[in-house]
Amino acid sequence: MKYDKFLKAAIAGLTLSLTAAAPSIAPAETLRVLRGAASSALSVPMSRAVVVESDVPFTELSIANPGIADISSLSDRTIYVLGKEPGRTTLTLLGENGRLITNVEVHVSPDMAEFKERLTQILPGENIEVRTANNGIVLSGTVSSIARLDRALDLAERYAPDRVSNLMTVGGTQQVMLKVRFAEMQRSVSKALSSSLALSGLGFGDDVGITGGTNRTVGQGAINGALSNSVPTSNSNNGAFVFGFGAGSLEVGILLEALETRGVVRSLAEPNLTALSGQEATFLAGGEYPVPSSNDGGTITVEYKPFGVELSFIPRVIDGDIINLELSAAVSAIDPSSGFQANGFSVDAFSRRETSTTVEMRDGESFAIAGLLSDDFNDLNGQVPWVGDIPVLGALFRSAEFSRRQTELVIIVTPHLVSPTRGEALALPTDRVRPPTEQGLFLFGQVARTGGPSTGGAGEVARQDFSGSYGYVLDE
Repeated sequence: MKYDKFLKAAIAGLTLSLTAAAPSIAPAETLRVLRGAASSALSVPMSRAVVVESDVPFTELSIANPGIADISSLSDRTIYVLGKEPGRTTLTLLGENGRLITNVEVHVSPDMAEFKERLTQILPGENIEVRTANNGIVLSGTVSSIARLDRALDLAERYAPDRVSNLMTVGGTQQVMLKVRFAEMQRSVSKALSSSLALSGLGFGDDVGITGGTNRTVGQGAINGALSNSVPTSNSNNGAFVFGFGAGSLEVGILLEALETRGVVRSLAEPNLTALSGQEATFLAGGEYPVPSSNDGGTITVEYKPFGVELSFIPRVIDGDIINLELSAAVSAIDPSSGFQANGFSVDAFSRRETSTTVEMRDGESFAIAGLLSDDFNDLNGQVPWVGDIPVLGALFRSAEFSRRQTELVIIVTPHLVSPTRGEALALPTDRVRPPTEQGLFLFGQVARTGGPSTGGAGEVARQDFSGSYGYVLDE
């Protein structure tokens, strides 16, 4: 008796331990056929099995489309149905003498339970509703970003390839304002020093000149100018020193020319543009320049090339405030110094600063997407052969030129997530200034009247005092 109790206790303990260690298995879905009719339609998840039980013994089974579901009999009252492909088909049960017991509608669909579980694991916290429709998956609800929407669609394609309907919407701010800044500084400096010597008399003739630089010949005119203590009219340099002297019938004229130039160019452009996430926006502030061209028949046609400040970009709000930018920006201007002339036509060239790239950053962050540092140096030294090599005195027969040009360029982009506002809250550049009255124009010389709205953003602009310095100011 004691051994029986001990054996029962051991078996009970082993059973409990195995039950605790084994994973929990969900009970199989069972459809019952009572009184010759199915209690409901049979829903079978794809790659899963469902049991059909009948209260009447059957002798024969058939499935209308074996490609959708497969069947096998476990007994004369139990049927095993396995879902293979999404779709609908009919299961027929026949009894003795071929008597029809019932027709069961079998609906095979993707495994929504597993899909919902995976969707919750991959995209936690997203309000996505999952439904089935016509052998496919329908996703609806609101997601926080386009990236999460794409992930949900990719996962759904795994369970229902080419049968996914997207009814989801993206919440949050999906409009992006892009601020682009082109900043360029150019500095140039050049220096030149040359000398010329002219002699007249004692067999030198009336017009003999020796020069130490190119295109600086000094003849009788230079001698006369030197002797009269005046700079020759052909001299274009900013600094020149001329003197002359005579010794008997010999006249000597000396011209020293010096040139130094410095220049600074500052360029700044700040185009701003707003676009919806995933949509392209373009911007052009400038114009179009006509360029003539000739075809094979000799006909002259005109093509127009845009110039000015150009901006084109496609923003994509990826996740939260992370923004992907695919952009192309350029600043161009007409440059007549680099043009050409042909067949009676004069065509100007363009100076252009352009960049095209793709970057990713958060709302309000800035990125220097392009930069340029250029340093050009030219040095030229010319002299009269042999004479220019004479120490000290040879300086009168030499010319030296020096030029240096430096360019610094940087392009910075800053995206912002923006939302629309009421129209009266926005201010326009024209809100502050209005045309003058005839009395103010003719009697008081006014070119504009100040004043405007008193409320909203326009009123704030109208109350500002623009009598002092405003706009972009360059401090030197």
